Amino acid sequence: MKKKILIKNMVCNRCTSTIYTELKKAGFDIDSIELGQVILNTNSSHDDSIVESILKHHGFEIIKDETDVLIEHLKMSLIKKIESNEINNLSTFLSKHFNKSYSALSKLFSKKEGITIEKYLINLKIERVKELIQLGQLNFSEIAYALNYNNSSHLSSQFKTVTGMSMSSYRSLQNWDRKTLDQIV
Repeated sequence: MKKKILIKNMVCNRCTSTIYTELKKAGFDIDSIELGQVILNTNSSHDDSIVESILKHHGFEIIKDETDVLIEHLKMSLIKKIESNEINNLSTFLSKHFNKSYSALSKLFSKKEGITIEKYLINLKIERVKELIQLGQLNFSEIAYALNYNNSSHLSSQFKTVTGMSMSSYRSLQNWDRKTLDQIV
């Protein structure tokens, strides 16, 4: 038998690696692990309080509320959308993925997170732009294209609105200020 555990703020490969390592170290039999969730084989004799303790120690928590589960799935879908350069319209993408109206998803997200889905996606994109600037492999036009912006001017404008500085100014910084994905709200 398998037990699915949904985990809040588990949004990067480093998160999954940490949780995998810690649960294995504690003797858990892990069936699979991916962003936002771990599936344990329940032949393990450990109880939930041990899992919860391990997660809490590393800044994570088990999601128990259905609304929180949906919000976390929305966030994971948006992160994967950016990583895969998904071109679909945001409302179409989410409506199809969750089989719910975009309006209902948007209202729920805004109420729970205090930010619109669109603003959250923009913040995710800007953090991805910062990462791509730091890597130094793409010019600004290529970054805009990679993140499905119509042009680099639109990206530049959005970057300045969110960060308060131009992309060129950001590139010349010595101490880059980036948020981890779980800090974006």
